[in-house]
Amino acid sequence: MEYRIEMSRLARSGREWHQLLELCALSDALLGDVDGVYDPAEYNDRMLLGLKGTISEAELHLIRQRMWNGRISKARRGALVVPLPIGFVRRASGEVALDPDEQVRATVGLVFDLFERLGTIGAVLAFLVDNGVLLGVRIREGPERGELAWRRPSRVTLTNMLHNPAYAGIYAYGRSTLDPRRRRADRPFTGRVRCNRGEWLVFLPGVWPSYISVEQYERNLERMDANRARADSLGAVRNSPALLAGLMVCGRCGKKMTVRYQRGPGGRLHPTYVCNRDKVDYAAEACQQLAGPCVDACVCALLLAAMAPAALEVSLAAADQVAAQRAQVDRIWRQRLERAEFAADRARRCYRLAEPENRLVVRQLEADWEAALAERKRLGEEYDRFTAARPRTLTATERDQIRSLAADIPGIWHAPSTTDADRKQLIRHLIEQVRVTVVGTTEQVEVEIVWAGGHRTHTRTVRPVACLTQLSYYPQLAARARELVEAGHTTRQIAERLNAEGFRPPKRSAAFTPNAVNDLLRALGIQRTRARARRARPDLGEHEWWLRDLAEQLGMPAITLDAWVRRGWATGYLHPRARLMVVRADATEVERLRSLHQVPRGQHNRRPWLTNQAASIDNIDKEGTDGDAEQSQL
Repeated sequence: MEYRIEMSRLARSGREWHQLLELCALSDALLGDVDGVYDPAEYNDRMLLGLKGTISEAELHLIRQRMWNGRISKARRGALVVPLPIGFVRRASGEVALDPDEQVRATVGLVFDLFERLGTIGAVLAFLVDNGVLLGVRIREGPERGELAWRRPSRVTLTNMLHNPAYAGIYAYGRSTLDPRRRRADRPFTGRVRCNRGEWLVFLPGVWPSYISVEQYERNLERMDANRARADSLGAVRNSPALLAGLMVCGRCGKKMTVRYQRGPGGRLHPTYVCNRDKVDYAAEACQQLAGPCVDACVCALLLAAMAPAALEVSLAAADQVAAQRAQVDRIWRQRLERAEFAADRARRCYRLAEPENRLVVRQLEADWEAALAERKRLGEEYDRFTAARPRTLTATERDQIRSLAADIPGIWHAPSTTDADRKQLIRHLIEQVRVTVVGTTEQVEVEIVWAGGHRTHTRTVRPVACLTQLSYYPQLAARARELVEAGHTTRQIAERLNAEGFRPPKRSAAFTPNAVNDLLRALGIQRTRARARRARPDLGEHEWWLRDLAEQLGMPAITLDAWVRRGWATGYLHPRARLMVVRADATEVERLRSLHQVPRGQHNRRPWLTNQAASIDNIDKEGTDGDAEQSQL
């Protein structure tokens, strides 16, 4: 039986059209349109149908192109309707205006003011949550479309607000594009990719009313870009002890220095600034590194000295800023109370306008009125607790405290209540860059501070080094120590003389101690006759040494040898009677320890994979040679 089907368009693409023709040819089906009936099994009809399908697909492409061009033309005039962000509404005439609700506008303004002052989205979110501030959102879909709903703030919402150019009065279109590779079948709104500023299709400033200026919008984008943890940005301020993180630049290669942390006694973190970009990228030698506290203390001292003349102005500005911030938050709370009062009054009027006999309606209106009254009471209690913890205005006592604290800026800086994040925020407001250059391998460090505005300050500081020979004044220190020993001074007297003359030990200690003097004299090879005899020590076995005697034999500090024993680099034990460390070392072991002591500092933990790889290759070669020998014997 033959069926005739009149067709206009049964396919939307060339692939679907030709597949339809193939199915019709296999099933002896006919295709018809207003021009006639065609048999897909016939060559001429099939060729004509293929041509019509191609023309139809071209027509669809032209239609889509015309529609897209019309859309772009309308967008370039600023007339294309796009979804509005929080704080904007569209009037019946199509004009975009600020939200008529005063609380919504105040909340949006508070978000941008907080980011201008705090600098990070996380800090803005924490402030809004701590103060109970909600964001007013206009519902876009459903029966309640256009109604106002209050939602708690989130990081995604704040990020979208700060990135949206509409708040600066800019009409933008084409800020994102669709990437089909990123779409998910179960999520229809996925696959969007943000475009760069230069790739936007439409950018029309001054079309919409604005909450902020274009300059502030640009500053916000730069601030958020700088908060990203990248090599070419400062990064966000974090509560870590490295005060100059993100500002330190190597004076040798000009690259940004990174921060490493070592956990010391009590769990305290000790930062170290390291320039190892070439080592990471190209397996080259590390450029330079230095301990963080020495540079931080030097820069902070100059910073506090620079801030001293402006102490009074800083105190007045701080008081005004705190008062303005409290007044702004208090105004939002009063608007919430006013809204709750209006809702309760409306519920009351609705209840009184209803007919008392209609209990089916009156019961619901009465429940709504009670709920509105309960919500008003709850907000009032929350507001009372909020004002008790954070008064709306500063009292005279609080203002006097701010003025007195501003006169003692170093006291505020070192106060336990001042966090490292607060210190970093202040440093970044006044300093743009800190360039450091270690003089050779000595303890001397050249520091160049680039202040905000371009002024530069050059100074020097001292860093802790690993050994005495790295000290720039080591020859003078050695000569002076020998003179004091020859004069018959004790170790305590030598330490006092060296400290008085300005000499300092290489490590983190600020002054010489008797033990440090003993280490210095031992490093210089000076043998001192002790005034009192050593206490009797028990005899040791063959190839056993007292730790201090072996350290003197090797010409190294006893504390270093003790660390080797604890790490397992040398074999030793604690003598049960003398309570002293004993090291087992024959002649071969002594030579090994002496060679290990002469290895350059840090060489033992550099590229250990090379040694392991070389050993693996030797084992493979050995196995291969043995296998060849066995095959030759066979």
